[in-house]
Amino acid sequence: MLMTDEWMTIIEHAEELTDILLSSEVVDSYRQAHAAVYTDVELAKSIREFTVMKERYEEVQRFGRYHPDYNIVMKSIRVQKRELDLNEQVAELRIAENDVQQLFDEVGAIVARSVSESVKVPAGSAFFTSSSCDSGCGSGGSCSCSA
Repeated sequence: MLMTDEWMTIIEHAEELTDILLSSEVVDSYRQAHAAVYTDVELAKSIREFTVMKERYEEVQRFGRYHPDYNIVMKSIRVQKRELDLNEQVAELRIAENDVQQLFDEVGAIVARSVSESVKVPAGSAFFTSSSCDSGCGSGGSCSCSA
């Protein structure tokens, strides 16, 4: 691919947009929330333990109820998840992550629409975005939408 003035301009604008996004209040809030979670030694330890338990959970899921540790792992993963869910710092980090994702989705949609109205932009959670059909286009055409 040849580098033209037009491509250089696009790259420069993309770098400017990146700098603007990275210096935004939303991203700054995310950085603060991330630092608050991962500088807390006990909380970081809990997250690592939960990650290890998730790996055990995935192993147990392969065998289902026939795995010897099924009941222990299932109970333990729920207890650890609940503890993390109820932690105020983790909740703030999740909110900040969602805010950053929403910002990126909005910017992505604006950029896509500036290229063409027919550009499809995957954005956010499929459960919360509106579409032309209620069940989503992954329903095998049963919704009779014009996907």
